[in-house]
Amino acid sequence: MRDVEMKIRAGDDTVTDRDRKRSAMYREARHAAWIGLWINLMLAIVKLIAGLVGQSMALLADAVNSLGDTITTIMVLIAMHVARRPADEEHPYGHTRAEAIAGSSVAIIIAVVAVITIVKSIMHWHTDHILPPIWTLWIAGINVLIKEGLFHYKKRIGKRTGSSALIANAWDHRADAFCSLAVLIGLSILLASGGKYHYADELAALVVGGAILFSAGELYFKSANELLDAQGDGEMVEDIRVTAMCVNGVTDVEKLRIRKSGLEYFADIHVHVPPELTVAKAHSLGHEVKDVLLATYPKLRDVLVHVEPDRPYDAESDHVED
Repeated sequence: MRDVEMKIRAGDDTVTDRDRKRSAMYREARHAAWIGLWINLMLAIVKLIAGLVGQSMALLADAVNSLGDTITTIMVLIAMHVARRPADEEHPYGHTRAEAIAGSSVAIIIAVVAVITIVKSIMHWHTDHILPPIWTLWIAGINVLIKEGLFHYKKRIGKRTGSSALIANAWDHRADAFCSLAVLIGLSILLASGGKYHYADELAALVVGGAILFSAGELYFKSANELLDAQGDGEMVEDIRVTAMCVNGVTDVEKLRIRKSGLEYFADIHVHVPPELTVAKAHSLGHEVKDVLLATYPKLRDVLVHVEPDRPYDAESDHVED
């Protein structure tokens, strides 16, 4: 993929439209990931300082959450870099599964952080502390808006590119927005009560910790599902089936298996063809099915076509007596 990008920049005429679309898909996903990385890092630093100065356990938990998002995004970027490597003798299917491996690994790290956050919140439940400054409310409120904006942006890019890591990252931003909303409510109660309900801060931190743990579990199972070769999205499977059926000579699609691997997909399809076709013609038709599918769906990395007769072939029916 990186070789293709170099050819595109050099204006090489041998680069196909399919290669350009796949390159644009990876480039768009990386761009979204970089934007999320810098915003999360900035928010983490601001909330960490605000939490320490204002002595707010909820803001500190939210800062840890943003740091976890930063680590997640770094892992996603590394995975995208590895996934773009071309196939080799040891990895004939390429390196696209690096993204799912990164997703499951990051999920475990985030889960550990969530448990630590929950334990610390419980330990500070009965601890009295000074009232946080009023400006901590502004930080929590602004964070809600930023995170919700990142959710919509990354969800749109993730769906367009097919990146499960970006989509998971988008929903993580939505969870972060609700976490920050919980922090905002907790701090508001704490300040409005004059410190009487001091546990509101710890309660908000517990909500954040629980949300982080839930997001980690969701990300882990989604990444593990991809590693276990789960069938592709139902709508995409049906679209590919219909496209294959439109190829002249294909009478039916018996089996169609699609597995996701990073931003791309691998497809195995069994098509029925007229039984009277010669081996050469059936083989040529199989190649035509593959070429049509690859040209129509840039996200398909490769297609394996198996050709079968539409019905048992009766050789005697073609025998002509003298």
